[in-house]
Amino acid sequence: MANTNVLLREDIEDLGARGEIVRVKAGYARNYLLPRKLAVQATASNVKQIEQERAALLKKEAKERGSAEGQAEQMRKLSLSFERKVGEHGILYGSVTSMDIAEALKEKGYEIDRRRINLREAIKETGEFTVGIRLHRDVNFDLPVTVTGEGGAQTSGAAAANAAKDDEAAAATEETAAGNEEAAVREDNAEGSPEPGVESEAAVE
Repeated sequence: MANTNVLLREDIEDLGARGEIVRVKAGYARNYLLPRKLAVQATASNVKQIEQERAALLKKEAKERGSAEGQAEQMRKLSLSFERKVGEHGILYGSVTSMDIAEALKEKGYEIDRRRINLREAIKETGEFTVGIRLHRDVNFDLPVTVTGEGGAQTSGAAAANAAKDDEAAAATEETAAGNEEAAVREDNAEGSPEPGVESEAAVE
């Protein structure tokens, strides 16, 4: 099948970034990329036009990346908290979705498309989470998100996880205490033993 070179006007996943010249199947270019103005065909007859458009696209790309980096620097200071009702059996009523996060960010003055919020599944447990935000192809950051139950209630999964953490912390504390006690015993034994080559007063008498 014939191939053709195209200049990408937008980022295309698994194909290339805006401003890149890539080789694709002619049918894909003719039926998808070109009609949607996602790319322009690059041929020997329009080299100058392609280079001019490519330069403009790269300039636009650099500007958008700089803007995204500045926004990310500000947003790294943010954290979001959500409160949800927890039922009798530790089940969270409702959930926290990418739409909820986008709305919460909007209230703080940041309008982010929910498609840029990397949340594969809605949050259905209480606890602390980290949600990836993609402001640009090369600009990402992690947003801390905390979900609490009304009145401090926890979902069953979160309660079990916290109990396990408490058990681990208690076990670590006990192990440390046992180690300290053993060290103290060794130290006491060392202090009570006579030095080699030195006889006790009773033995001399």
